[in-house]
Amino acid sequence: MSAIAALAVGVFAYAVVGRLLGRPVRWVPVRARRDRVRATPAQEWLVQAGANVTPLQFRAASVAVATATFVAAALVTGAPLVALAPAVAAAFGPRAYYARRRAARLREVQAAWPDALRDVVSSLAAGRSLGAALGELARTGPAPLRPAFERYAAAARMVGTGPALELVKSSLADPTSDRVLEVLLLAAERGGPIVTDVLDDLVVSTTKDLKVADEIETEGLEMRINARAVLVLPWLVLVALTVRGGAFRDFYRSSAGFVVVAVGAALSAIGYVWISRLARSLEERRVFGEPRASGSAA
Repeated sequence: MSAIAALAVGVFAYAVVGRLLGRPVRWVPVRARRDRVRATPAQEWLVQAGANVTPLQFRAASVAVATATFVAAALVTGAPLVALAPAVAAAFGPRAYYARRRAARLREVQAAWPDALRDVVSSLAAGRSLGAALGELARTGPAPLRPAFERYAAAARMVGTGPALELVKSSLADPTSDRVLEVLLLAAERGGPIVTDVLDDLVVSTTKDLKVADEIETEGLEMRINARAVLVLPWLVLVALTVRGGAFRDFYRSSAGFVVVAVGAALSAIGYVWISRLARSLEERRVFGEPRASGSAA
């Protein structure tokens, strides 16, 4: 009992001294600390795609899809060599699906920021504090940002505006969001009448960035469609030729057929990678992705 009493007195004294020095103790939840750990690139990619799985689970699912496709194609065509190409293509199916989902989610989040910032400016003009204006986004803000700011509203009451915005940053995992949230972090720290002017400038710059990104996306669309057609169409023809028994199926069961399939797969892969690289736009890196060091947490 004496040890417990001594521990309680020590904690009380630490809290009182911190309050007198102007640095009160803040209790940071374990979950908030864990969220500050930098995710691996693979995990960050899955977070951006909205997939609530680990990289290992994602790879295991891709292997399962490839195996099921190989078995089905081998049964239909009767030529295991022909079934290899659809199986390999199917292995990349989950990644292609989540890549489209990731791109769509990032575009939605990026496109939502100008309206969200206008809402914040309106709330500030109405006399609310910046923290209250950000919390209001969970209720009246653009739909793509509401889940992240619902998390902010709950965390801000426990750990303050700065750490709560760091949690929003890790939840959105987007370069545009990183830049906007860094400005909001500085605004929360500095305060003052300049906040509204800074946010107005941020609305203008974010809108311009979105317009440029849309133009780049439109320019590369035709090449991406051609790349997928080059990859898929020849193999669909090959599967159709080997569905029924006959000379085509017999040929692709032989060693010569194996060479043809191997060369065709290599050429298809080279063509797809080449065209995809020509059409690919460089992704913006998350320069502000690392969380700030906080000296206020206990």
